[in-house]
Amino acid sequence: MTKHTVTVRPLRAADEARWRELWTGYLTFYEASVSEEVYRTTFARLLDSDEREFNALVAERDGDLIGLVHYLFHRHCWRVENVCYLQDLFAAPEARGTGAGRALIEAVYAEADAAGAPNVYWLTQEFNHTARQLYDRIGTLTPFIKYQRT
Repeated sequence: MTKHTVTVRPLRAADEARWRELWTGYLTFYEASVSEEVYRTTFARLLDSDEREFNALVAERDGDLIGLVHYLFHRHCWRVENVCYLQDLFAAPEARGTGAGRALIEAVYAEADAAGAPNVYWLTQEFNHTARQLYDRIGTLTPFIKYQRT
């Protein structure tokens, strides 16, 4: 397959159908699903102009959305500045290896820099070997272990 230029841009209302397909692919990879209410609410939050809400960027190639990233800024007790949490990152299987994932992460880094947020962090599953190859090149693996209420 010939590599074409990947561009990153903000999510638009007209992207909803393809965004749903991509986000469903992401959820399926993590063996998760959400209700229709969560789909609708999340999409509305991603389009909200309030910087305290969620944000979304999409990767596009030849007019087709091939990836997405969701991120948010939040306060942190160890810093005066907000930090940036990259919550969801997904590239369509046919787009893997095209630079879409890297472009999306780098776009979040740029958004964090513009917002004065010195730290961008994210989580992934240990078994996500393909994505971790990219993460090991573009980020730093930390020793933290996640716990949550069950």
